[in-house]
Amino acid sequence: MAAIAGLMFACVCLVLLLGYPVAFTLGGVALLFGLAGAAFDVFSLGELLAMPSRLFGTMTNETLIAVPLFIFMGVMLERSRIAEQLLDSITVLFGPMRGGLGITVVLVGALLAASTGIVGATVVTMGLLSLPTMLKRGYDPKVATGTICASGTLGQVIPPSIILVLLGDVLSSAYQRAQNNLGVFNAKTVSVGDLFAGALLPGLLLVVLYILYLLWLAWRRPGSVPAIPKEQRQQMHSGGMARLLITGLLPPLLLIVAVLGSITLGVATPTEAAAVGAFGASFLALIRGQLNIPTLRQVVENTTKITSMVFMILIGASMFSLVFSAYEGDIAVHELLQSLPGGTFTAMAVVMLVMFLLGFILDFIEITFVVVPIVAPVLLTMGLDPVWLGVMMAINLQTSFLTPPFGFALFYLRGVAPAEIATSDIYRGVIPFIGIQLFALGLLAAWPSLATWLPGIIYGN
Repeated sequence: MAAIAGLMFACVCLVLLLGYPVAFTLGGVALLFGLAGAAFDVFSLGELLAMPSRLFGTMTNETLIAVPLFIFMGVMLERSRIAEQLLDSITVLFGPMRGGLGITVVLVGALLAASTGIVGATVVTMGLLSLPTMLKRGYDPKVATGTICASGTLGQVIPPSIILVLLGDVLSSAYQRAQNNLGVFNAKTVSVGDLFAGALLPGLLLVVLYILYLLWLAWRRPGSVPAIPKEQRQQMHSGGMARLLITGLLPPLLLIVAVLGSITLGVATPTEAAAVGAFGASFLALIRGQLNIPTLRQVVENTTKITSMVFMILIGASMFSLVFSAYEGDIAVHELLQSLPGGTFTAMAVVMLVMFLLGFILDFIEITFVVVPIVAPVLLTMGLDPVWLGVMMAINLQTSFLTPPFGFALFYLRGVAPAEIATSDIYRGVIPFIGIQLFALGLLAAWPSLATWLPGIIYGN
């Protein structure tokens, strides 16, 4: 039975490599294996009767309502050109110093990450807005592309991101299963708010490390990260620097702080905060004169497409996990990880390596819905903290999305980069940032309190 479950997982990976849609691959392969198993009398079709109740559970899950609302917020900020004005505002602040434009890209990438939470959207937006400017100002193409890719992937870990909402929901279920396995039936809970608070410090740590690297480049290789000439800076804020900062920087910053602060302080649930964010982004677009019927139609259409993609993957993953568990695949994974020499450390290392490699062919959403429900209960049963585990997984996959030759962020930027930018420049540009990611991952592994301290302070866990 375990061999069949392993073959089923291998078939999913193979079909995905052939280019078939993820959602239909997960559901289709699971259904075929279920029907084949029924034909050979090793699978009961009655197992599939649990599928409607699973879908109903998804439909009534209030936490997941935050997904389309956060997507709407991010798309609205992008379509209404608020992101572009945000980039101009921060550029004026840091333009006079070498590496200042790169620092601007990191900061804007972090702010966009907190508003969209989708790697592709942030990388493409930053590539379209800032890459031509960086090249025009004389930045080394490798530095420019590496900075944009790394900044775009911050959406993995900086809350409030969609990815953390989904991961928090999955880890909550996995944590309850782990405690039930340990005989603890008065189970503690882990919420999306816990994960948001846990990811905040590691996310900000990555931002600081990126900026320190750019400052080091400005010291060692000043020609690769030149300052913006004074005349060009004056043209950028011809209407007055104070006015530019107040209109371009302050409103989106206040919106993001309000959304994140209301969640971490316990004032609002993630769903309620997402609704505030969607309304706030629309209000900002309205007062700037950017909100009209065509813009609203584009925002709604893009939100619907992205949301549909997320939930179709969730449905396919539910079918996959149902059949995978029926073939005792989860039991096989549990026994495998429990039997590894080195105990918890080795099990965690193996899971992280597998997830890193899967990040080359699967997006975070698929990994969250397919892989995490299988491995997380085992690791949590071993005594790992769920918040720390979730943040480790997020940073690990963020690193995977940056790593050549298969990293998703590299493909996204390649799609919008000018023809004169060689793919090798993009690959070489991200290598220092991959080193920074691994360093941050090592710090988090050595000091789990980087992820667990803030939730403990806020929620008393």
